[in-house]
Amino acid sequence: MPTSPLPPAVFAMNPVHLSELFPPHLMARLRELVTIDPRLIVRDFTDPGAALALAETEVLITGWGCPHLGAAVLDAVPRLRTVLHTGGSVRNMIGDAFWERGLTISSAVYANALPVAEYTLAAILLTGKDAFRLRERFRAEQVYPAPDEYADVGNVGRRVGIIGASRVGRRLLELLRPFDLSVSLYDPYVDDAEARALGAVPLPLDELLRTSDIVSVHAPEIPETHRMLSGERLALIRDGGVLINTSRGALVDTAALTDELVGGRISAVLDVTEPEPLPADSPLYRLPNVFLTPHIAGSLGNELARLGGTVVEELERLATGLPPAHGVRRAELATSA
Repeated sequence: MPTSPLPPAVFAMNPVHLSELFPPHLMARLRELVTIDPRLIVRDFTDPGAALALAETEVLITGWGCPHLGAAVLDAVPRLRTVLHTGGSVRNMIGDAFWERGLTISSAVYANALPVAEYTLAAILLTGKDAFRLRERFRAEQVYPAPDEYADVGNVGRRVGIIGASRVGRRLLELLRPFDLSVSLYDPYVDDAEARALGAVPLPLDELLRTSDIVSVHAPEIPETHRMLSGERLALIRDGGVLINTSRGALVDTAALTDELVGGRISAVLDVTEPEPLPADSPLYRLPNVFLTPHIAGSLGNELARLGGTVVEELERLATGLPPAHGVRRAELATSA
């Protein structure tokens, strides 16, 4: 019995990521599900060398570096039915023209949320032990602190405030359950019953900031969250408190946060900033109460294969007539990353 031809597909992303997203075993599985040339990776949809393949393409496999899929780009892919995105947010990649054509899109946002939640869990536990400050002191003095200096160190009963029940926020709440922590949540789109089901006490934002030892930011970057942590709100964090941001730098007023950190009143673990990276003269690079990393919480290295694996799993579902497991709906984009 003849088999149906595999749907034609094309990669559209920065080629530097392809081999990590689809190592040999995943590329082999991918090529059992679609007809695709691993040597053709499109970044310019007006490239004459890609025109023939794009004209036949039914599935775009996209990633970081894919251009915005506006009307002109979509005109080059007239048979397109589905976009499978190996990255997280698709907010800036698609617009009205995409939805008007009745196309579907899936994102690996959940897979990308996993390492962010893991990074944040590690940061919470280490800051609860005051590990970053004590490391700086140990490097400078090479002596152990006196026992009474550990009075406020430890994670038993530590109060952790989570801002945003995003996919990262929800995974983090799961990871926090085994620990003896007191967890609260602020999310205007989550009611009290759901917050408690997630393992957190629901609180208004200002109260969460006032009552938490550690505040971790996981809200999406949307107009309503721009600089939601203003100078006034940062001032609500208790003396000695810690701010962790693995979401987006724009959610925090950088100047106000810098003032707080230079003054030494609070500490911070920052994987994202605004701007990104910070200017070379920013004091945040040198402050002992700041643990600054170069946007590494999301998928890197061998974690990228999990994103590619998500695309392969989505193709397996589509091949059996099932809808994508991680499909993105238009209405979600107003309140999600």
